[in-house]
Amino acid sequence: MSSNSRKRSVLITGGAGFIGYHLAKRMLDDDWRVVSVDGMTNYYDPSLKRRRHEMLAKSNHFQAHEVMLEDFEALSIAFADAQPDIVVHLAAQAGVRYSLENPRAYVEANLVGTFNVMELVRQHKPAHYLFASTSSVYGANKDMPFGETDRTDHPITLYAATKKATENMAHSYAHLWSQPTTAFRFFTVYGPWGRPDMALFKFVRAMQAGEAIDVYGEGDMRRDFTYVDDLIESIVRLIEAVPATGQPIADAVDSLSPAAPFRVVNIGGGQPVGLMDFISTIEQQLGLEARKNILPMQAGDVRETYAKAELLEALTGYRPSTTVEAGIKAFVDWYLSYYQAK
Repeated sequence: MSSNSRKRSVLITGGAGFIGYHLAKRMLDDDWRVVSVDGMTNYYDPSLKRRRHEMLAKSNHFQAHEVMLEDFEALSIAFADAQPDIVVHLAAQAGVRYSLENPRAYVEANLVGTFNVMELVRQHKPAHYLFASTSSVYGANKDMPFGETDRTDHPITLYAATKKATENMAHSYAHLWSQPTTAFRFFTVYGPWGRPDMALFKFVRAMQAGEAIDVYGEGDMRRDFTYVDDLIESIVRLIEAVPATGQPIADAVDSLSPAAPFRVVNIGGGQPVGLMDFISTIEQQLGLEARKNILPMQAGDVRETYAKAELLEALTGYRPSTTVEAGIKAFVDWYLSYYQAK
């Protein structure tokens, strides 16, 4: 990998994003050199992203590039700066509902952008390429919990379709260029510094302002909420779990490809929580009762997500376990501190 004469280097796309920020901070704490690539798009308030980068820039071992994934030349410069031992590709156009309004953004960022990242991974040959997929790829699957070897042929949003496409693209590159690759499927990540378009952030903001919250699916929904620190611990451990063709893990049903050093791993705790219970916990933490607009399911939503976590645990010895009570408290404490300080 890298020599003893320099720090190990990780390039993180989406380093100013919610998950990217937490991962970059952890990698800096673990004595890595971190190069962040982020386009600072206006999908949500860019000032929150810039503040995250400012926090990271307190380290002398952090370098930021404001680059769109679609800009191959600028992205090439960031890779040349990083000379990465590891690449973690988190940048994407996120959000299920926004994909109904602006589908082109998903094709450009998630397909073209990911292709550019993979081309540079092919050139630089890091020891391990890891990238974010999503539980949304399970689409119309009815069997619970979702397992990595389940079929994912029926996406119900363009967002999910683009993410499944990136898994397929990465598999082909892993096969053609013998590039060790891990795709992780996230399950409803939440926590401090979270995205303003996600439910927890929207609920807390509305309740603090005395406004009603929108509760979709008549509240009859369940999610495998994953606290961000658990997610980051899982990613850090998976960095060292480098897939090799023909070496499956014996302790779980392994998704390792028969044709490439490529694996898909769920990152979720396998403990789904009802939406109304989630809201009740927010009410307890804020000491406020939410006024609720009870609404039908939105196009592209699913009633339930629920991860099999056996493969993650077999590979890393770890499984997300933070309770929603502890996770929501941490978010509320951060939210009140951050917005009262502004």
